[in-house]
Amino acid sequence: MTVRATEHQKPGILPAEAISALKATGAISCRRPLDADQIQPASLDLRLGRTAWRVRASFLPGAGVSVKERLADLALHDFDLAKGAVLETGCVYLVELFERLKLPFDLAAAANPKSSTGRLDVFVRVITDGARAFDTIPAGYNGPLYLEISPRTFPILVRTGSRLSQVRFRRGVSRLSDLELLSLQSAECLVDAPQPDVAAGGIALGVDLAGEVIPGLQGFRAKKHTGVIDVDEAGVLDVEDFWEPIRLRPGRTAGLVLDPDAFYILASREAVHVPPDYAAEMVPFDPLVGEFRVHYAGFFDPGFGNPAAGGRGARAVLEVRSREVPFILEHGQTVGRLVYERMAGRPGTLYGADMRSHYQGQGLKLSKHFKPVGS
Repeated sequence: MTVRATEHQKPGILPAEAISALKATGAISCRRPLDADQIQPASLDLRLGRTAWRVRASFLPGAGVSVKERLADLALHDFDLAKGAVLETGCVYLVELFERLKLPFDLAAAANPKSSTGRLDVFVRVITDGARAFDTIPAGYNGPLYLEISPRTFPILVRTGSRLSQVRFRRGVSRLSDLELLSLQSAECLVDAPQPDVAAGGIALGVDLAGEVIPGLQGFRAKKHTGVIDVDEAGVLDVEDFWEPIRLRPGRTAGLVLDPDAFYILASREAVHVPPDYAAEMVPFDPLVGEFRVHYAGFFDPGFGNPAAGGRGARAVLEVRSREVPFILEHGQTVGRLVYERMAGRPGTLYGADMRSHYQGQGLKLSKHFKPVGS
């Protein structure tokens, strides 16, 4: 049985309660029960299944072709994730997820890496049967979900049930126009910029390279040839084993030269706020901004940075990787835009309200796997 649209169903991003209803009516099905904390305020975490395939290259199956049909040609070998397995950097893997979808005709979905995944420079994308685009699940889709995984900097240890990606469900048109975004900025202070830059349905974010978030610290550059990171263990790793702090040198211009193929964790200059009736997303890399990619994990849940949920504004952590050439970032330079969308309903629990959200009220913060800086 699938969920049918009614006149009472509003357009927008589905909140946690509506996601639970999708599970109850069969639009979401799983090979094992959902974890207690798997449904987030505006998204559903996706869990790795038991079988993984090492594949020759990333791929899209294309219209009318299933993922397993393509695997017959592209898989190098398969292996079991039940007891855990290390995924090596520079390799491409595919894992069938526990969750599968049987969406109603009026409901589409979009996937994105979880915040902790992006901060480890693990490139993940959801693929469906017949897909012609990554992370895009069309309205009415009925079938399995697969996750492409490619660690770029650190080898990672994953296992059956690990969560690297998440999915949002969207009904109708929910993105705010420039005029609506300006009005919401005036009423709610979405970003604490004196003159917010709103264009193309998004509000600009600049980068902090003056050490405003943590005095004297611009960010972190990932080290190469490190140990393995267990994606399911939080707060256990020493920062200096994996990261090189980038400190602001007195008397020098507050800029940063991005080395080709290096990975950086930086912070936005502006504090960000997502009101309870909205969700936000960092838009994909814009080649007109510069020779770099920013923010692999783009979802911001309702309540992020919200005072009622303990946020009081929060910086957006920027996962930055340069392209083929060195590129100079300047303090305050625009590195991305946040687009805001209406929720179809306000979630019962906001991001951070239960005090278990790792990144509420964050500044310049590494992924949850690391001990706090200075500990």
